[in-house]
Amino acid sequence: MTVTSTGVVVAGGGVIGMAIAWRAAAAGLDVAVVDPACGDAASLVAAGMLAPVSESLFGEDALLRLNLMAAERFGTFTAELEAATGHDAGLRRDGTLAVAYDASDYTALVRLTEFRRSLGLAAEELDGRACRGLEPFLAPDVRGGFLFAGDWSVDNRRYVAALAQAMRDAGVRMVRARVAELLGGGQIRAVRLDDGRVLGCDVAVVAAGHACGGIEGVPGALRAAVRPVKGQLLRLRHPAGMPPVLSRTVRATARGMDVYLVPRADGEVVVGATSEERGPDRTVTAGAVHGLLRDAMTVLPVTSELVLAEACAGLRPGTADNGPIVGSTGLDGVLMATGHYRNGILLSAATADAILAHLTGQPPAAEWEPFCPQRFTAAVTP
Repeated sequence: MTVTSTGVVVAGGGVIGMAIAWRAAAAGLDVAVVDPACGDAASLVAAGMLAPVSESLFGEDALLRLNLMAAERFGTFTAELEAATGHDAGLRRDGTLAVAYDASDYTALVRLTEFRRSLGLAAEELDGRACRGLEPFLAPDVRGGFLFAGDWSVDNRRYVAALAQAMRDAGVRMVRARVAELLGGGQIRAVRLDDGRVLGCDVAVVAAGHACGGIEGVPGALRAAVRPVKGQLLRLRHPAGMPPVLSRTVRATARGMDVYLVPRADGEVVVGATSEERGPDRTVTAGAVHGLLRDAMTVLPVTSELVLAEACAGLRPGTADNGPIVGSTGLDGVLMATGHYRNGILLSAATADAILAHLTGQPPAAEWEPFCPQRFTAAVTP
């Protein structure tokens, strides 16, 4: 039985789904978000790094172009969000300092930074003394590093809270359930929820992160293309009266192990993160906590004096090429927005723009072309 109908159903209430829903509702569309616990997903277990430069890797040129576009959009998007809600999203423009602990770490960092510079990306080289001039609590053994001034961060939990408020204010309806199935075969005009209800719609936007793979009716190649990648991180807090130990994000390589530390305005420091192929496992393990603290204390010894406030695990939606899946699925009435892996927060604003373009009959930005769903479905088309 159809209990109600709407123009756009967004399946998934993480940061991607919420950003899409807000922008679509603000554009005058009738929107409902279907999620059992809106915002309580990988979005909350994140450091909120907006780091297209310091996270760029060999062989990911198209993803870099997309991330750079997304980073440029994020500032204006956040300003619009804060103006709409009155909430501070915790955007920090202090840059990211990438440091290396020993000679071997530094050699690897230099090699990667030379590649980034070859793509026209800016990086200021600093010796160990200059690194400690920026961050005085760094270990004296830190060999050197690079400052990426254009890589920012945002407080992901404040950002998610602001998006939730913006959705409510724009009239987005929340349905506390999961989308279990797209109904209609080649022309989707309704979705079945996991509690048996049916919700009619003009368009379904599948934005359920790694859980997209469990929605019947999504093309099989797209369901198989997304997998959960477990990430564990820590949240540390300063004891009362202790001054801040960091003024910007620090990404470090310590004896071959990568770790990042991201400060918050309220004195919290996020330490992360693991990357584990464990399926849908969200348990926190002693080994991960130990490893993250060990690596953090190697480069920032004062970490040992902070309070361990939280250890958490989330599931990033990963794909084979580490790129998102955004656009038309080939089914009439179905769009997809998932697979953002380690760039979900960064890409949220740009993804909302892209999906809104599809919903209103406009072309999305050209940077999205390599990340359309057809790169997976074309291989299985008869």
